[in-house]
Amino acid sequence: MMRAATLVAGRRVWLCDLDGTLVDSAPAHAAAFRAALAEYAPSLLGSFRYESYAGATTREVVTALGAGPEVADLLVRRKQRLYREYVAAGEVALFPGARRLLDRLTTGGRVAYLVTSGSRGSVERVLKGCSLDGYFSGVLTGDDVAAGKPDPAFYRHACERWSVAPDDAVAVEDSEHGVASAVGAGLVTLQVNAATPAAGATWVRDLDEIVAFLDMGVSGSE
Repeated sequence: MMRAATLVAGRRVWLCDLDGTLVDSAPAHAAAFRAALAEYAPSLLGSFRYESYAGATTREVVTALGAGPEVADLLVRRKQRLYREYVAAGEVALFPGARRLLDRLTTGGRVAYLVTSGSRGSVERVLKGCSLDGYFSGVLTGDDVAAGKPDPAFYRHACERWSVAPDDAVAVEDSEHGVASAVGAGLVTLQVNAATPAAGATWVRDLDEIVAFLDMGVSGSE
């Protein structure tokens, strides 16, 4: 804990991923992908493992699976529609500590931004459904950037958009794709909800552990 606390001490800006980091959306995403594939490209189902693509955009996933352009368009639209239905049904929940972390950041002299590969429509639904839409000073989605995670351009674009200096920022991620993007952009990166840390990340057990070292007063402007 102390190593992570020391790394982020004095850093004012926090760039948070959404899926797998703040919300437990993997089951809903996986189910939506599988249903869409079963409908439009059943031959691709056997090679689909959602965990292999965590952090990537929907289009990147279906393209990597080998779907042609026309089928890819159908898959993307169907998958996103299904996922949004699952969100509306309450099948995406906050991870423990997510609200505590965002409360601590936004009341402790820090600024929180959301940096996610999700589509804007899906992200807005999750934020509203989980009552998170008031915490972020800005939201960057996969619809806003040409290159998705793991490309460092994703986080570089976030820093440029909001005039964030990398040495004043912390990224919070869960997936290898997300970590690679943040680390490649020169950001101190905390990785949560992962069995082992990806290259360049500092592993933190969960969101409540981040809250714990913020409450120690080691990090931030207080």
